[in-house]
Amino acid sequence: MRHSLPLAPQFYVTAPQPCPYLDGRSERKLFTALQGEGAEKLNNALSRQGFRRSQNVLYRPSCADCTACLSARIRVADFEPTRTQGRVLKRNAHLKRTATSPWATEEQFALFRRYLDARHADGGMADMDIFEFAAMIEETPVKSRVVEYRETAASPGSTRALAAVCLTDVLDDGLSMVYSFYDPDRREDSLGTFLILDHVDIARRAGLPYVYLGYWVPGSRKMGYKANFGALEIYKGGRWQDIGAPEDHSGETHPLSVDPIAEQVARIQLPDSRG
Repeated sequence: MRHSLPLAPQFYVTAPQPCPYLDGRSERKLFTALQGEGAEKLNNALSRQGFRRSQNVLYRPSCADCTACLSARIRVADFEPTRTQGRVLKRNAHLKRTATSPWATEEQFALFRRYLDARHADGGMADMDIFEFAAMIEETPVKSRVVEYRETAASPGSTRALAAVCLTDVLDDGLSMVYSFYDPDRREDSLGTFLILDHVDIARRAGLPYVYLGYWVPGSRKMGYKANFGALEIYKGGRWQDIGAPEDHSGETHPLSVDPIAEQVARIQLPDSRG
């Protein structure tokens, strides 16, 4: 009996758009579709090579004159929270975590809108409606979970308040925090930091070695906070390495740091397509 093998994924490049992280620059993305029975393997393989998932697409920044967007992950076994992060854990210890299937709710969307309006009113997602939000949460061909964090006590006649949400992919070597949002009125609680710390705990309990955080951008105010986490690795030069001193990576914004698209695609290692 003859068995047909899945076709190799095709890679494409988006048109340049204004960069959300570095003013005055443009960005473009290298991307491929994530679908079919090989979606899990492809997501695992490309996540280890600096790609991220957005619905049924895997992408990686591939700008013409800049390589500043560096995929970042935490080595769970080596991570120790700082004193400040320890205080964040204590401050939010009363929140109850619940992991559910990727299903969007009106309550989640209401929190998402409040978060965007307060934190990212001029961002690319600012105009998302509830249908686009539902697509972001539910259109996933891989193993994903929605992790909700609620108050442990409810006021009389009401449900426990939803404080934070994270859409999380479960990879074969870790957890990938696809997108998170939280109550913008709780600034003193540092919920963004807490979500990362709690995912490190989830990964440790599950025996998974990494927590993938998305992209760290040297010199970017929006993305710089990721360098505050210990045991942080970045994907640079085709391999994962310790971040070291963040200022040592400022040269990634130089045009000569960029390899041609054809060379970038040629170096991508695809999963074995055999059964």
